[in-house]
Amino acid sequence: MAYRVPTLDKLIEQWERLPGIGHKSAVRLAFSVLSMSDEQGKAFVDAIVDARAHIKECDICCNLTDGERCSVCASGGRDSSVICVVEDPQDVLAFERTREYNGSYHVLHGTISPMDGIGPEQIRIKQLLTRIANEEVEEVIMATNPTVEGEATAMYIGKLLKPFGVKVTRLAYGIPVGGDLEYADEVTLRRSLEGRSELN
Repeated sequence: MAYRVPTLDKLIEQWERLPGIGHKSAVRLAFSVLSMSDEQGKAFVDAIVDARAHIKECDICCNLTDGERCSVCASGGRDSSVICVVEDPQDVLAFERTREYNGSYHVLHGTISPMDGIGPEQIRIKQLLTRIANEEVEEVIMATNPTVEGEATAMYIGKLLKPFGVKVTRLAYGIPVGGDLEYADEVTLRRSLEGRSELN
């Protein structure tokens, strides 16, 4: 008879539900949680419960926050005339790490994907249009991922924004630092050429 602990199996199954976690990683994480002291285990569980109970979407940009507004929207020092549209809250963290962007954000929480049954109504496009109509916005930067869904979503939103008369730009995508041209695909090379800039 195989060694089985049903409660442990259930814990492993829950870890496997997380994106990027395979069976071996799920087993390691499950045993790691079990090896915690009671105090550590309680703190871990409390952090999850607390996050689930208090984190919600910002009233303005739809980013995650535990208040009415996220720290970017609540800050008085950001340029609200520029909105960077991203797919997920993780993308905001990536931009903030650069310390180069001083505008505001809008988080879509996904992309248009008919194959997955996700249409414009399932993501936060309506909220973006409301912001454009009510705020003095000069530029919208489309920073969705360079995937089929990301490109389609950017084009769709771009068409919706035309009547508002705002400048709509797209992030330049290209060769990563340290990358070799021979390994770059055709789309990446094309984007690199389109996004080229003058050397000073």
